[in-house]
Amino acid sequence: MMGFILADLRRLWLGALVVGLLVALATALGVTVTLQERALRLGSARAADKFDLVIGAAGSETQLVLSSVFLQPAPLPLLPGSVLATLQTDARVAWAAPVAFGDSFNGYPIVGTTTQAVSAISSGLTSGTMFAREGQAVVGAAVTLNVGDVVKPMHGTAAEGGHTHSELAYHVMGKLKPTGTAWDRAIFVPVQAVWHIHGLGDDHDHDADHADHEATGEDDHDHEHHGHIDPDAPLVENFDANDPGVPAILVKPRTIAAAYKLRQEYRNDRILGVFPGEVLTRLYATLGDVKKVLSAVAIGAQVLVAAALLLVTIIHIGQRRKQIGALRAFGAPRLSVFLIVWLELFGIVLLGTGSGIAIGYTAALGISHSMQGQGGFDLPVELTMQDGWYFLGMLMLAALLSSLPAWLAYRQSPVAALRS
Repeated sequence: MMGFILADLRRLWLGALVVGLLVALATALGVTVTLQERALRLGSARAADKFDLVIGAAGSETQLVLSSVFLQPAPLPLLPGSVLATLQTDARVAWAAPVAFGDSFNGYPIVGTTTQAVSAISSGLTSGTMFAREGQAVVGAAVTLNVGDVVKPMHGTAAEGGHTHSELAYHVMGKLKPTGTAWDRAIFVPVQAVWHIHGLGDDHDHDADHADHEATGEDDHDHEHHGHIDPDAPLVENFDANDPGVPAILVKPRTIAAAYKLRQEYRNDRILGVFPGEVLTRLYATLGDVKKVLSAVAIGAQVLVAAALLLVTIIHIGQRRKQIGALRAFGAPRLSVFLIVWLELFGIVLLGTGSGIAIGYTAALGISHSMQGQGGFDLPVELTMQDGWYFLGMLMLAALLSSLPAWLAYRQSPVAALRS
């Protein structure tokens, strides 16, 4: 029987190939949508897991999280230095660290913060040491710089027409361990260096509008930079109310109860405290709506392919009436005819489905790799037990659909088939 089936498929290889490709592409579409949506959820959730509480000036919760956790450039309003100083002395806080943006180097954001925050997020160095002076830096695991390299900061980005600062060149002192977050693609420097390079702190008198432009990354060529930089100045990581403002503050509460109390306390018409996980949950709801649309498209494509497959095979059975009649006339049992037709069709669908799963998985890996390069955090493409049940259901449906043309062949009269 198998020899007959293989010979039949070789004779009709072009039609079998077209049917298999249709099944593979329809399956691949559904697999890609499912895996990519899951990768985005898992990757963003894992990236935000290291950040307990983020505090910024009143505004958009989503933008605050995207800028502080995922380091997406955007102009944020500034918090006064008194908020950071108060948080650092709060008994409920294990540590609080500023996050200052605005500069970049070769597409990598330069982030001003503290050694405590960098150590907490990265869990250590693979080489070198932590920055200890104003003119020093450490780089994330995905940054293509090594210990000893020199970083010339650019205000803003090259795409925005940014210009390179001439006041300072940071020297890379160490490279961090991978974190799976967007911080892997960042360059970290002392926050005081970011302030000073933009003319803030050390008794520089700049109005609030200038501070907002310079510390948040807004590009304004009407402002001149006259910052004073001392590359050998020691770190200052205990802040007071007279320090310049910052776009965001990362807070590590000592307890869960403290985290909720702090968020409630720092949430009013001037200050915004958020849990990154909660903000992402709301984003997932929107993402879920998009997934429903894409899944509906994928299911619609699969239904159309199944209908076309049935139509083609039923027509094919009609064209093979004499062959089936001859088989029956030579003594082939009805069950054998049923199995021949069913196995041919189900075999094509099985190969198409397997190829579609492989294509969809590969496509999801490619998309994740591309998005990972842009977003900076890992997007894990993972198959789960739920996917296994889904694929099993698809095969059971394919087996059921394949039985319809096989049943038509089973019911066919050999005498009528030979006379037609």
